[in-house]
Amino acid sequence: MNEQQIRALQDQLNRRIFLRGGAAALSTAALASMLPQPANASILSGSRVDSHSSLAPETFFPAKAKRVIYLFQSGAPSQMDLFDPKPAMEKHFAEDLPASIRNGQRLTTMTSRQKKFPVAPSIFEFKRHGQSGMWFSELMPYMSKIA
Repeated sequence: MNEQQIRALQDQLNRRIFLRGGAAALSTAALASMLPQPANASILSGSRVDSHSSLAPETFFPAKAKRVIYLFQSGAPSQMDLFDPKPAMEKHFAEDLPASIRNGQRLTTMTSRQKKFPVAPSIFEFKRHGQSGMWFSELMPYMSKIA
């Protein structure tokens, strides 16, 4: 298996594709549970069957849920922009990331075609909060008050 095939396999197994498949499975299960039993069984078998068929799912309790709310919240600030200041990175701003850090691997799918990987520290201001002196960025003003 060459390097290009390995990367293609990694892309197929990434988190977004896994979550997209999970969303499809959840949607299918929700739809199947909301359909009347005879209709539900006919979808499973491909033809019209009566509700006493072995293909109709057996339920012990009547369904109580009327709706399903599915939240998929993709993306979030990195921990470096929230809790983990790296002040030493400011000295190396815009320098190319050393190859020893990447070990020849691309960092993400979005950066696979990049020729350079410049060091970029967080653009947000950090301050210590609470008795522990935990670092919080300006993105977390309410969380820092309860630290």
